[in-house]
Amino acid sequence: MEIYFHVIGFTLISLALMHLIFPKYFNWTDELKSMSLINRQMMYVHTFFIGLIVFLMGLLCLTSADDLINTKLGKRITLGLGIFWTCRLLIQFFGYSSKLWKGKRFETAVHIFFSLLWAYLSVVFIWTSIFWPVN
Repeated sequence: MEIYFHVIGFTLISLALMHLIFPKYFNWTDELKSMSLINRQMMYVHTFFIGLIVFLMGLLCLTSADDLINTKLGKRITLGLGIFWTCRLLIQFFGYSSKLWKGKRFETAVHIFFSLLWAYLSVVFIWTSIFWPVN
């Protein structure tokens, strides 16, 4: 089971680092010009903190897989992570319009990839929290 947590750890750290390119990739300099200063800064600040928490989740999975899998506190943490990523999976389908990806090859591939990733994270964390026995 630990290998799943190590894979998740590396994946989440990679995902967190991707947040560094969001402003340039999504052309925020031009796209956010029409927003008020507070809304513009909230985009940057919230993106930073989302990236930070995803990085820390990844680091936790890499450094504490055994504790997450085999302790009561670990079970509670993995349940929380499972709920978090299940919510993110639901947002993938109900928070974003399908107009953003339908009929677009690259965007559809990204949508499918992240849907599968969020499902994988949800299943591993919830399975660990509920069904995996504590040693």
